[in-house]
Amino acid sequence: MEYKDHEGYNHDCVTLLPAVQLAYNTSQHCTTGKSPSVVEKGWNPILPVDHLEKNLLTIHPTAKDFHDMGKSSCDTTSIYIAEAKEYNKQRYEKSYMEPEFKEGDQVLGT
Repeated sequence: MEYKDHEGYNHDCVTLLPAVQLAYNTSQHCTTGKSPSVVEKGWNPILPVDHLEKNLLTIHPTAKDFHDMGKSSCDTTSIYIAEAKEYNKQRYEKSYMEPEFKEGDQVLGT
């Protein structure tokens, strides 16, 4: 399955899964307040691109295009994750009902 993104790149969706996984695993989740990588491993992964100097004079055009495509994919995925979180929050709040307990009811406490 292929699609063309807003910048005109053709993609096989499967090739974008690592970028989506990275964006998901390094974004802060509202339940824990931390990213899944921090919860599971104690740290967020650092990519080689994070160590590149920002003031390099020449970068190979293909490498720059790949970097820009990856950054664009991560940014877009982060936006979609934020929208999904808000949607799920609204759906939960809409359907959540406070349980009603009466005196003498048996409940399991933690």
